[in-house]
Amino acid sequence: MSDLAEALSSCDDSLTLQLIQERLNAGVPATEIVAECNTGMTQLGERFDQGEAFIPDLMFSGMIMKKAMEMLQPYLESGRETSEKKKTLVIGTVQNDIHDIGKDITAMLFRSHGFRVIDLGVDVTPEKFVMSIQEHQPEFVGLSLLLTTCYQSVINTVQAIESAGLRNQVKLCVGGAAATSLLAEKANCDFYGKTAVEAVRWASAQE
Repeated sequence: MSDLAEALSSCDDSLTLQLIQERLNAGVPATEIVAECNTGMTQLGERFDQGEAFIPDLMFSGMIMKKAMEMLQPYLESGRETSEKKKTLVIGTVQNDIHDIGKDITAMLFRSHGFRVIDLGVDVTPEKFVMSIQEHQPEFVGLSLLLTTCYQSVINTVQAIESAGLRNQVKLCVGGAAATSLLAEKANCDFYGKTAVEAVRWASAQE
């Protein structure tokens, strides 16, 4: 794990921002810096899941990450590719989970890559996902979760999309600290994004 990822996972505010600025000064691409930050957030999420980190740690790291993204956003936007028709992503944190850090980062990255993003917020019911798909006709739907106790919410959401006859119209991605490739397979999602950067790369490569 890099020094930047370690600093973020340790909730070291000043060191994290200092290392980001050093990388920007050295010309490191902003997407690579985001990837390092995501690694740190993922590590912290794993520690939380194992009982080695706690809610205040997640809250403080989220504040640091938002500062980091404010620093990086101009660099991400400057590299944005334009297109005649933007593809659309509907994204939300699944029902019974109120964590928004990973979702917000993913939404920002998708926007910086030219996607139209519909952010449904947190604790999103399966019915709300369905209604948003019907209204906005997105190409992609992102399901975010931090808590392993919300696995069933992912499955329920996908089942609701299938029951509404919308499954073939969208590609589903699941991500967040509690997400796994096994969950993606069990829930019938198209992709598991370990990081926001991976999710953007996957979506950008789709026809």
